[in-house]
Amino acid sequence: MTLALIAALPFLGALMPAVAIRAGRSACATLTAAFTALALALLALQAPAVLDGGVVTYSVDWLPALGLNASFRLDGLGLLFAGMILGIGLLIILYARFYLSKSDPMGVFLTYLMLFQGAMLGIVLSDNILLLLIFWELTSLSSFLLIGFWKHLPEGRQGARMALAVTGGGGLALIAGMLLLGHIAGSYELSVILSQREVIQASPLYLPALILILLGCFTKSAQFPFHFWLPHAMAAPTPVSAYLHSATMVKAGIFLMARLWPVLAGTPEWFWIVTTAGLVTMLIGAKIAFFKDDLKALLAFSTVSHLGLITMLLGMGTAKAATVAVFHILNHATFKAALFMTAGIVDHETGTRDLSRLGGLRHLMPVTFVLAFVAALSMAGIPPLNGFLSKEMMLEEAAHTALGPAWLLPVLATIAALWSVAYSLRFLSAAFLGPQRHDYPHPPHDPPFGMWAAPAFLAVLVVLIGLAPMPIAAWLVDSAASATTGSAAEVHIKHWHGLSSPALWMSVAAIGGGFAILSAARPLRALYDAWPKPEAKAIFDAIVEPMAGLSRRVTATLHDGSLTRAVAIGTTAIAAAALWAFATAPHDAGTRMAMPVPPVVAIAWALVLAATAGLVLTHRNRLFALILVGIMGLIISLGFAWLSAPDLALTQITVEVVSVILMLLALNFLPRTTPRESSPLRRMRDALVAAAAGTGIGALAYAVMTREPAFPPISAYHLAQSKPGAGGTNAVNTIIVDFRGYDTFGEIIVLGIAALVIFALAEALLRSAPALSRLAGTLPRPDSAGDRHPLLMVMATRFLLPVALMIGVFIYFRGHNLPGGGFVAGLVFAIAFVMQYMASGLSWTEARQRIDHHALIAAGVLTASAAGVGSWFFGAPFLSSSYTYVHLWPLEEFELATAAIFDLGVFLCVLGAVLLALNSLGRLAVRAGETSSNDPYSIDPDEAR
Repeated sequence: MTLALIAALPFLGALMPAVAIRAGRSACATLTAAFTALALALLALQAPAVLDGGVVTYSVDWLPALGLNASFRLDGLGLLFAGMILGIGLLIILYARFYLSKSDPMGVFLTYLMLFQGAMLGIVLSDNILLLLIFWELTSLSSFLLIGFWKHLPEGRQGARMALAVTGGGGLALIAGMLLLGHIAGSYELSVILSQREVIQASPLYLPALILILLGCFTKSAQFPFHFWLPHAMAAPTPVSAYLHSATMVKAGIFLMARLWPVLAGTPEWFWIVTTAGLVTMLIGAKIAFFKDDLKALLAFSTVSHLGLITMLLGMGTAKAATVAVFHILNHATFKAALFMTAGIVDHETGTRDLSRLGGLRHLMPVTFVLAFVAALSMAGIPPLNGFLSKEMMLEEAAHTALGPAWLLPVLATIAALWSVAYSLRFLSAAFLGPQRHDYPHPPHDPPFGMWAAPAFLAVLVVLIGLAPMPIAAWLVDSAASATTGSAAEVHIKHWHGLSSPALWMSVAAIGGGFAILSAARPLRALYDAWPKPEAKAIFDAIVEPMAGLSRRVTATLHDGSLTRAVAIGTTAIAAAALWAFATAPHDAGTRMAMPVPPVVAIAWALVLAATAGLVLTHRNRLFALILVGIMGLIISLGFAWLSAPDLALTQITVEVVSVILMLLALNFLPRTTPRESSPLRRMRDALVAAAAGTGIGALAYAVMTREPAFPPISAYHLAQSKPGAGGTNAVNTIIVDFRGYDTFGEIIVLGIAALVIFALAEALLRSAPALSRLAGTLPRPDSAGDRHPLLMVMATRFLLPVALMIGVFIYFRGHNLPGGGFVAGLVFAIAFVMQYMASGLSWTEARQRIDHHALIAAGVLTASAAGVGSWFFGAPFLSSSYTYVHLWPLEEFELATAAIFDLGVFLCVLGAVLLALNSLGRLAVRAGETSSNDPYSIDPDEAR
């Protein structure tokens, strides 16, 4: 349960800024940070069990039939990533409080940030890969909001779109790959999948699954050739860059590769694809970073390079390389988040991030310089900082791994490390070293403590891990590496490996080469600018624009707003698929004999056909079409009764009465006939499509009814469990209020929403004088309408009202065991009130209406909700029902079921929805009639028709 709470807390925290921002920016940030801090504290409570080698799990069945469960898992790898997500997230909230200007909506920003934090936390804690995919897509959506937070900047909007397009496309590939992986393993639970290494790697689907999963990982973690999106995401505010590109989003792909390492790694396919992609990304990112003049762009490409380094280590397929990768994940998060925050401080205080306009800041911003100095040297791999330790270990692994010729991988890794030293030194020298300048856009100075506290904390970690790696970090690296490799890992981190270590000389060459490149920066820059190179953004635009244009043309053609065209396309596609299935599949004759058809049934069937044909031919006459619809509904209700379905017959009859009356009222405001909108050719097309679809549905129904089912129908279970499981002999009612009560709960909510929509539309028309004037022209003239309130009808409805209400109560109480129930009872009550409206008019009825219709709908939904929530107090799922038998003298023994409470909610909601719709149309008619009598310029009814 604790794991689910940890995963949920950021999402709960995302609700807070909307309220807390009214109390001030500091209060808003503090309250939001409290949720992250609480999640971090709960995570710390689970840490001892994980560090002892255990795995904390929690699972709740969600959709077990689909293999989708709310399963959570915390092991060493999850602990490392969850700690980084929450720990750095807490620092980012503090930093953002002081970084964002007063014009930036901090409440919105923190909401987006917490949504992203929750999505990332869900990825690293999920034990179900389907649940992981849900969180994966949430990270793409929430990062889109964060990257495009400054929506007034074109580059921000474009960067957000690019990130969403690339990571979203990779996400689709990942979904396919994970489904294949779950299919191979026979489960979607990671706990099971991670134990199926031999089965997965022996499967013929291994390579397709591997490629699809790696596409998702590479796009998310900006690996070549998908590296181009990450630098364009730098248009986001610096807190976003520091969070997404150090410890969270770009690490999601790295995390997934590490999580699936035990079952996917160790094959030649994994080695060549992952190692090559990581090596190329590390080289390209490092080289480009050196030539960037924008501070954040330099750091973005350096992030790409370091992500490539980690990917390369995971691709090597050895437990030691994977352990080094885990260690560098931790180190990179500390120094890169600190660097992004110091870059943001420089931008915030000087007004520019352009290295050509910076320099000498160590004199004016000494605190910021110290923080940047420590973090940049760690990124360069200078001893004794933490970046040096993992870089040395990486070079050692590269020296013992062959990628083609034995010398190739060590040489290329050294070159990448060389460029890493160069761009780190350029970051420091161009921004902070050199003579003091006086032409900054703003006079620079160190920011307040609140802004440099977060990077200072990270810089301290950089130093502590570097000086004392074993007591500070080894225990966490051991645990995470053991979870990654599936075997116990004991890492030994030290600064000195002896003169015989190839990593020493490779590191010396990298540091010396880095200083040499920095000294030759100008000629190298001229060569770089002159050298032709592809522009990733231009290539991306060249690919996306034609695709977007094609999609717009297809959409404009297929979805031009015409309902008939959309229905025709959809129906044709379904009919074509069904025809193809019929033509390519074997067929067996049906074994069930057809029932005899009595003459009365045949006549009723012929009447339905005649009414349907008449409706098609005369549909332009709205009133006649409504009469035909009513005839068909009544005949169908007789069919239900003949087929021993009295509940359906009762429901059908009452629904027909209510709906016909409401539509008759609505027809008052419409012309008598509809205009001709379709040409004869189009009508012929529609007739052919309808005939094909109708024939196919008829054939399918015949095939189903004349053949034995392939599996027992669910109806047998409902009939068998109706009494012992739900306490009622009416299976239809027990299905509605018990077995499928959640469906009914959703339906009454939809019904209430529909009534509120009718009310809202009527209110809008009532407030519009032109609309009322137009509607007035459609009403019949008072002198031709006859007696509005016939005395005989008035007296009859007054007498029938208590009788109808009594029948409704009777139908409600008998519904659990005999035909009836809350839905039918609500419609019977509604018909009784409809008769009062029709006989005595709106004013007379409203004057005697004591209960607001909105309140009825609300009471119905709340009552149904209470019936569902009440089951939780007894340890049962939502909407579980119970029943008992009571014997009260002098009555006979009778049943009490909690389902009756839910059915009462259905009754109230149905009654309120019908009366609200009726009252809305009635008030509209009255106001339109008043407008007609008072407006000498109202439209003539004959002209309107």
